Amino acid sequence: MSTTVSVAQAKSQFAALVARAEAGEKIIVTRSGRAVACLGPLPERPPIKYGELSGVFLSEDLTIPDELIRDFEPSE
Repeated sequence: MSTTVSVAQAKSQFAALVARAEAGEKIIVTRSGRAVACLGPLPERPPIKYGELSGVFLSEDLTIPDELIRDFEPSE
């Protein structure tokens, strides 16, 4: 579903339009009757899967602080 609004309408109703876009609606913004922008929901990001990098090792010659390296090691 999409809705078309002018720049003036978008300016006066911006918060409401953002809420509608967040809910999944596509909002087309026009200037002088010509589409110039689109407001819509961001694509969903896949969840982080912990353990995807298991088996990846850091090189011994990197100069990285120990506390940062510990973030990449399994916790016990």
